[in-house]
Amino acid sequence: MKNFVVVGGSKGIGRALVEKLSSEGYVHALSRTSEGLSGLKNTTHHTFDILGDNVPALPDIIHGLAYCPGSINLMPFHRTKPEQFLQELNINLMGAIKSIQATLSGLKAANGASVVTFSTVAVQTGMPFHASIAAAKGALEGLTRSLAAEYAANQIRFNCVAPSLTNTSLAEKLLSSEEKQAAAAKRHPIGRFGEAKDIASLAAFLLSDDASWITGQVLHSDGGMSSLRML
Repeated sequence: MKNFVVVGGSKGIGRALVEKLSSEGYVHALSRTSEGLSGLKNTTHHTFDILGDNVPALPDIIHGLAYCPGSINLMPFHRTKPEQFLQELNINLMGAIKSIQATLSGLKAANGASVVTFSTVAVQTGMPFHASIAAAKGALEGLTRSLAAEYAANQIRFNCVAPSLTNTSLAEKLLSSEEKQAAAAKRHPIGRFGEAKDIASLAAFLLSDDASWITGQVLHSDGGMSSLRML
């Protein structure tokens, strides 16, 4: 049975991904609380805070790692303090670095492993008030591509999923009314905003053997937001 590690696995996209992976292998879900994970088969929760804790002990062989933590702090650039940029980098970039370094020996031991990180459509598509998150996620995309090249010889694939607005607790302020939901849906060419299962399905594919020839990619699950203009 394959071993998967999902950092940030108790809510949103991470929770949806844990549910998918639990039918394909054994999942180690790392998050501050186990809320939302009860009743899932083949799943163990490890209490973990990416901003302070060391990564807990994990299996010697790890077939897949997904780093799911993120943030949505939209502010005008002139009001965003340097420490807020650092906070975004700590959550989105440094947490990923810590998680990958802690699981690297297990990933190497699998002789064919996959790592998935999560970016945002705002890296490729410039959006106002997204400076801090776009900067942090842009760095994460660069890290993902660099590691894909460095560890290709070890048969470890690195890919990144870049969603648009997705209906999770992180986005609740942006989808808190019917009017906001309607406006968000209208901004996407496909006519709706994302659901956690949309993003988790792509991540699960990238972690599977079906994606064994895909590495170094940033894939957009964004309802067409990054590439389509409806005339």
